[in-house]
Order: sequence, then structure tokens, then C-alpha cells
Amino acid sequence: MNKKMIVVLVSTLLIGALALSGCAQTPVKAENIVSQATTQQTPIRSLSVTGNGKVTLVPDIAYINIGVHSEAMDVTSALQQNNDLAKQIADALVASGVDAKDIQTANFNIYPKTNYDPQTGNSTPAGFSVDNTVYITVRDLKNLGKLLDTAIRAGANQIYGISFDITDRATALVQARDLAIKDAQQKAVEVAKVSGVELGLVQVINVSDSSFVQPYSQLYGGMGGGGAEGKSMDSSVPVSAGQIVITFSANLVYAIN
Repeated sequence: MNKKMIVVLVSTLLIGALALSGCAQTPVKAENIVSQATTQQTPIRSLSVTGNGKVTLVPDIAYINIGVHSEAMDVTSALQQNNDLAKQIADALVASGVDAKDIQTANFNIYPKTNYDPQTGNSTPAGFSVDNTVYITVRDLKNLGKLLDTAIRAGANQIYGISFDITDRATALVQARDLAIKDAQQKAVEVAKVSGVELGLVQVINVSDSSFVQPYSQLYGGMGGGGAEGKSMDSSVPVSAGQIVITFSANLVYAIN
């Protein structure tokens, strides 16, 4: 037997062995593939409900923005007048029981004034204006009206508004959130009972602070320079704190059987 015949024989034997090895492998059944695909594509049956929680509280703290506006032909005089009024107001508030740390400068501006002549189109200097806005925290709301009265009498000629809040807002938010979750859970139980299904495990939980409604009062805005001078007041400024409403929403998604 020559070398060429030996090579051909060995090649033939190798090809046969490979063919037999392939035939020995376990064939994959088409029905198994279809079954797995069907299982993966089957959606989980679920029930989605949304609950709401609301907490209504009476405010126990207030913030007021009091402004002092002054004008003069030279900047030094305008600034001095403004500083004197601002100090006078702060001293009066402290004497009325406001803590000095609760009186904070929120805004301070100095800008030149001009008079414009529409006929000639020329502008001429008309002095300077100084605006100083003070942010005051009032922790005793029973004295809020009296404090406003005191500030106005002391020289405040701009009061931009009053906003109310609650000191322990975090606790109120937790209460509203828990009420929303409990409301959603109760709705899920009721819907499942009516629908004839059984609740499984919770799959998704979403909670959100949907609103924080606080009352806001606009008082004496834009009285202008000296608007409070000589103002006669028989009683303190009437202020109603109203109520603060905190709402939460909760969305729960249950698997159902």
C-alpha cells in the first residue's frame, strides 16, 4: 500500500468519526424553544392603585418682608436716611419681643434716579433711591398684628407680604405620606375583592409630595416713601393665619393571582 492510499484512508476515518460524534449529540426539540419563549413573554398580572393623604394644620410661624425706601439728591443722604429708618425699625421690633437673630437683611439696593423729558428726549439726574428689605421671622403669631403695627409706626414704608409655615414640617409630611399609603392599600383590597382576584406581593411603590399649600397675605405693598408716616392706627393690623394643607399621593402596583 503506497503513501497516497494511506493518507486517503486516514482522512476517510476522521470524517466518519466526526459524523458519528455529531449524530450522538442530543437533538434540541423545537417544542422546548417555543415553551421557553412563551414563558418569558407572558406578562405578570398586576393591579395598580393610587392613594391620597392630607394633613391640615394651623400655622405656628410666619415670615414677613418689610422694606424701607428712601430718596435724596445725594447718595450719602439717601443712604443715611435709609440706615436710620432700618435701625429704628429693628430696635422697635426687638423691644417688642423679636429675637435679633430673626431679623435679617434680605435685599439692599442703591440706584440713581433720572427725570426724562419726552419733548426733548433728555434725561436729567434726580437724586438717588435706596431700598432695604428686611426678612423677619415671627414665632409668636399672637403678636403678628402688633409687630406689623410696630414696624409701620417705626418707619417701614414697604411691606411686601406675609407667608405662613409650620415649624415641624417634616413630621407633617410623614403623616400625609403614611395616610396616602394606607389609602392605597385599602383601595387595593377593595378592588381585588370586587374583581375576584387575590393580591400578591407589591411590585412597585411610588410616593410624591403633590402639594404644600400655605396661606399668603399681601399687605401695604407699594405704600411708597413715607407712606406710613403719621398713619393713625386704632388697633393692630388684622392678620388671619388660616390653615396649611399638605397632601401626598402614593401609587402601589400589586401582583395578582
